[in-house]
Amino acid sequence: MTVSSVVVVGGGIAGVSTVAELRKHGYAGELTLVSADAVPYDRPPLSKEYLAGSRDLESIALQPPSWYAEQRISLIGSAAAVAVRPDAGEVELADGQILTADRIVLATGGRAVRPPIAQAAPIHVLREVADADRLRTQLVPGARLLIVGAGLIGAEVASTARGLGAEVVLVDPLVPPLAAAVGSEVATWLHGLHAVHGVEALATTVETLLETPTGVAVQLQGERDSREFDAVLLAVGLSPENVLAESAGLEVDRGVLIDAGQLTSHPSVLAVGDCSRLRDHPRAEHWEAAQVDGARAAATILEIAPPPAAAPWWWTDRYGLHVEGVGEMRSPDAVHQTVVRGVVGEPPFSVFTLRSERVIGAVAVDDPNAVRAARRMIDRQVDVRASDLADVTQNLRKLL
Repeated sequence: MTVSSVVVVGGGIAGVSTVAELRKHGYAGELTLVSADAVPYDRPPLSKEYLAGSRDLESIALQPPSWYAEQRISLIGSAAAVAVRPDAGEVELADGQILTADRIVLATGGRAVRPPIAQAAPIHVLREVADADRLRTQLVPGARLLIVGAGLIGAEVASTARGLGAEVVLVDPLVPPLAAAVGSEVATWLHGLHAVHGVEALATTVETLLETPTGVAVQLQGERDSREFDAVLLAVGLSPENVLAESAGLEVDRGVLIDAGQLTSHPSVLAVGDCSRLRDHPRAEHWEAAQVDGARAAATILEIAPPPAAAPWWWTDRYGLHVEGVGEMRSPDAVHQTVVRGVVGEPPFSVFTLRSERVIGAVAVDDPNAVRAARRMIDRQVDVRASDLADVTQNLRKLL
């Protein structure tokens, strides 16, 4: 079937990547992007530069506003889709407008998890620009902020809040957080940076949150008395936004279920980004994963070769340090070996995980070249010696 019209619902990195890739590879038909925001923007800066006030909304736009017209993309901004009818090829918007398309791409993303007990005004989540705007008003010198969850978002906000002069308490029951992603040794060092920068990091959970006239009273597990905070940030995870998919009758299970080409259970509907999940795999909630989803969806629509598979990559920034990871990190055992390049805790350094002389994962602090090399080693299945990886005088590119 010739595809003459495509509607993409969602203006995050997955949705914008889908329309960009379609045009890049020669798609000349009608192309519509429905975005809840006036102009789609990048989310990673929301916990860092945008929250700190060093970047504005214009500077974090995924594309300049003029780009959409130049690419002949009809951007319907500040809009919400309320229904998708796959058999009819229709997307209905909140204002009653009906969009028709040969292919519909769902890029609806996710929403920050907010427990039902946490609805008071000083209790925040961080997913949208509006969330960052509200939180920033409370990050003044001396403000007391509790962050629940010490994953990437929680740690980044702790760093930003300290830079703005706030007093921060960070709680997470995992000790240390991110061990599965970076390995226990690096995770322990990274988590220890909070104390170095004046953040009180506690291995506990929140029992109760109660709004008071001056903020929030918080009862932490294991403490006798409650604590008073001016604001609380819940950074406890992401839930896929699947309402449209479910109402459309698509197969959903912790995300819209897709195949390797991003196709859903209906042949005219694809799904990309945080709202989707490859069957028998966990959801990938990182920026590049969503970007690649868009490229695969475009390839499926155009019936061309998909982008080559690559090891998953992610990054984060805290306290002036840049951390990148690729592939799979595992604790050393009879099969897996950990190799340190440099000294953990003295950036720049990197740590590799090997299995039978092949790199399967790496994490690096202020050493992005090491991660780029590791990714190529993983993708090309290059045999390497642990001694060569550990030798800081060795050019890693030569090992390829």
